[in-house]
Amino acid sequence: MEKLCNFNHQFIIVNLLLFSSLLSLTNPTPSPAQDEQSQIISRFQEYLRINTSQPSPNYKKSTQFILSLAESLSLETQVIEFVQGKPLVILKWPGSDLSLPSILLNSHTDVVPSERSKWDYHPFGAHIDDNGNIFARGSQDMKCVGMQYMEAVRRLKASGFQPKRSLYLSFVPDEEIGGHDGLEKLAQSDVFKNMNVDIVLDEGLASPNENYRLFYGERTPWWLVIKATGAPGHGAKLYDNSAMENLFKSIESIRRFRASQFDLVKAGLKGEGEVISVNMAFLKAGTPSPTGFVMNLQPSEAEAGFDIRIPPTVNAESLEKRIAEEWAPASRNMSFEFKQKGSTQDYRGRPLLTAIDRSNPWWALLVEAIKKANGKIGKPEIFPAATDSRYFRQQGLRAIGFSPMANTPVLLHDHNEFLNQAEYLKGIDIYESIIKAYTSYIPPGRDSLSRDEL
Repeated sequence: MEKLCNFNHQFIIVNLLLFSSLLSLTNPTPSPAQDEQSQIISRFQEYLRINTSQPSPNYKKSTQFILSLAESLSLETQVIEFVQGKPLVILKWPGSDLSLPSILLNSHTDVVPSERSKWDYHPFGAHIDDNGNIFARGSQDMKCVGMQYMEAVRRLKASGFQPKRSLYLSFVPDEEIGGHDGLEKLAQSDVFKNMNVDIVLDEGLASPNENYRLFYGERTPWWLVIKATGAPGHGAKLYDNSAMENLFKSIESIRRFRASQFDLVKAGLKGEGEVISVNMAFLKAGTPSPTGFVMNLQPSEAEAGFDIRIPPTVNAESLEKRIAEEWAPASRNMSFEFKQKGSTQDYRGRPLLTAIDRSNPWWALLVEAIKKANGKIGKPEIFPAATDSRYFRQQGLRAIGFSPMANTPVLLHDHNEFLNQAEYLKGIDIYESIIKAYTSYIPPGRDSLSRDEL
């Protein structure tokens, strides 16, 4: 009986050991690398869950989050408010040679609004689906890039890397509503001048294929309102030069111009950022009534608004002449005004373009660093919309737009915006390589160089 008990006891122990082994196989202990990745994704999710959507972004919470990360990385911090309630957070990793011009990596903290009912998951839930896609407003535009900067710095610091040039990270407000109270004021300030920045990296776009997209310029927004006037009349009367007739003539002329530009894109002759885009934003006319509009009265006024985007490579004066002579001629009782009219040139009268040839060493360094981290690059592009980069270029600075998101549909401002966690993690590798290359760069034959000398 005693032997039988001993046998049973041994049998139970063996089975428990086998069961424990099976559990360890099915639920293995995470490796240090896996644990690091989990923490990286968790920090990204935490940032995404902060609701910074316009028109009421929670800048207080996002600022606290960024400062807490900066403290964990022993970065110097500065919070500036050019306009009350709109903080800019500037972080600094000092270089070993403070005489060298610095590097700036810029990102914006605000995001556009979202329609909850149109999303599969909550826009600020940062849900990860079975394919590893992280769904959240800002996952592409552009909280991902801001956090990739931080994670790349974390890795470099952990490796013992010491930059020669100082590195700045900026987290700015209000980009989604023009950046006038944020980056525009920073770029014109003494604070920025004292940072001695020589190259800026800012946001780009996702790429549906394997090639990353690099942007060396962007289209300038002109927001145009055309107004037509004419004598009112009975709804049944046919007569010339009514307000609506004059406006429709303009709309048709604009439509033909838009089609000619769009045809160039469709034919593959030009990229989207290389043509002038014109899209109607609103049409306003009619005499209101309690049930809608007065249907038997032709109105005396009518107006339409257009969002125009102009590449820095075209003649802006020629377009303005077209507006005055064809789209809103005074001879047809028409007038026009710009609600916004950006410049396509910097303060020296040069096109707002960053050189991509040998005259700009930062471009070659960027391309080399991306390739070194196993990234592929497509043809350089002009950004089709507007970003904060324009404020740097207006000051004569070099600025490049780049968001490391390959094999990703372009979903900025769209429903169900997402970024795959594998792409996000790869982007950190890319920025680690870029930061290392940029902050280590010393021009040939020079020990140090000021921005003015460059």
